[in-house]
Amino acid sequence: MGRSMRRLVWVFLCIWAVGGLCGCADMGASQARSFDVVVYGGTSAGVTATVQAVRMGKSVVLIEPGEHLGGLTSGGLGATDIGNKGAIGGLAREFYTQVYLHYLKDKSWKYEQRSQYRRGDDSWRGGAEKWDREQAWWMFEPGVAEAIFNDMVREAKVAVVYGERLDLENAVSKEGSRITFIRMESGRVFGGRMFIDATYEGDLMAKAGVSYTVGRESNSQYGETLNGVQTKNARSHNFEKPVDPYVIPGEPSSGLVPRVHAGGPGKEGQGDRRVQAYCFRMCLTDAAENRLPYPKPDDYDEKQYELLLRYYEAGYNKIGWLPTIMPNRKTDTNNRDGFSTDDIGMNYEYPEADYAVRQKIIAEHENYQKGLMWTLANHPRVPERVRREVGRWGLAKDEFVDNGNWPRQLYVREARRMVSDYVMSEHNCRGRDIVPDSVGLGAYGMDSHNTQRYVDSEGHVRNEGDVQVAVAGPYPISYRCIVPGRQQCSNLLVPVCLSASHIAYGSIRMEPVFMVLGQSAAVAVSLAIDDGVSVQQVDYQKLRRRLLRDKQVLEWK
Repeated sequence: MGRSMRRLVWVFLCIWAVGGLCGCADMGASQARSFDVVVYGGTSAGVTATVQAVRMGKSVVLIEPGEHLGGLTSGGLGATDIGNKGAIGGLAREFYTQVYLHYLKDKSWKYEQRSQYRRGDDSWRGGAEKWDREQAWWMFEPGVAEAIFNDMVREAKVAVVYGERLDLENAVSKEGSRITFIRMESGRVFGGRMFIDATYEGDLMAKAGVSYTVGRESNSQYGETLNGVQTKNARSHNFEKPVDPYVIPGEPSSGLVPRVHAGGPGKEGQGDRRVQAYCFRMCLTDAAENRLPYPKPDDYDEKQYELLLRYYEAGYNKIGWLPTIMPNRKTDTNNRDGFSTDDIGMNYEYPEADYAVRQKIIAEHENYQKGLMWTLANHPRVPERVRREVGRWGLAKDEFVDNGNWPRQLYVREARRMVSDYVMSEHNCRGRDIVPDSVGLGAYGMDSHNTQRYVDSEGHVRNEGDVQVAVAGPYPISYRCIVPGRQQCSNLLVPVCLSASHIAYGSIRMEPVFMVLGQSAAVAVSLAIDDGVSVQQVDYQKLRRRLLRDKQVLEWK
């Protein structure tokens, strides 16, 4: 069968699978075609969950609220964070192998040759030669990641439904502790025997009545040291020079300049509802033929960047960004230093907000970051050396072409976190508490970005919340932390907004780990269907055997 015919068959199967769900808006549960597994959220975890469930012979529908698969992995985060890549197996490893195979092809290199690619002078460390030995590549362009995810679901012949969001007013129908169907804003209804919430926000989890938390626990809650308010640890990504925060310097009565929050940081180690900062992971390029200038927002207000301008005038001489080099002369650009791409303190409402409020927050982040880049490249109060360096980069013409070349996915580093019968904590990350029911490994350091910007006792601006502490080594993640309490929901798994303290989540929340946990969740719900049990009753030894068979890495030797 040729490629064109295979594609026609795949399209027909998708239309057949979803056809029963496309009727009138007042469709009831009795009219919905039911699936074995309903996956909500086309993130990297959602894709691996879907593919794994299909491989286990289950009928599956993948519902993506947007129009693209892959979440942050295809949304700009091409510099894979993991800590120890040996901790990654299964479908996640398959994904990175496909990245490797893509970049083996000469035709994949348009703006440089493969032999010319370097991650940068600071972080080369063997680069491509090491990846050749691993048969995997961990640095990639957004469009390449999305194409691989699309191929994965296409080869699985899975039904993908785009552009459908949960009806937040009437999202979930349950019989006892079991979800029977979920309803979209359009009225479309999806029934299932098992459900997986693979979103960054955890809306399905919340609407199903599952316990969750938002923000930071106090250190005392789980006996931790790195949770809650962290002023003593917040040494990185902070102001290196004293910067006056007042509209009229030296006069508190004049008020604070934008992006400084009134009030002190709170008591050290004390919990709060603050959420670590979000940003967009920009894909920039210095290839002239593929580069677009930074757009200046229509409502650009230079007062929003007064802190940055004062920071330079106080003697700061760096560029507040981290452009990790991707293939084809592109970047994954992340936050760095005291005033950068992180929109500190502007996301507190996001986790529990409705769609309209979230969209306002997303738009605010986009305008802030676009204005930041324009300021760095053009404002006369920015040092000329900085303007010249930032200005030689620009947005990549061939990425995010349907979104003005701007990333589609906001980096939601943390939103809701489930609270189940087991909560991963700092003790797991430090190797003090080793769980017996591993469904994957975490390996990245305990990493929280800043949560607030305040005025310290000396009258200068400080950021609070940044923590970067290494883990003892790859550590197991408990099956129980992706399983809700049985009385709350018996046919739902949550591989992204999982049960972990704020600081433990800072280690776990990496895209390859989400892929691993998405696959493990799909194995678990498939076994639950086969054995006629709840997700809480899945035989762990049976689950473990299947995970190992599918090349998951469950323990570190």
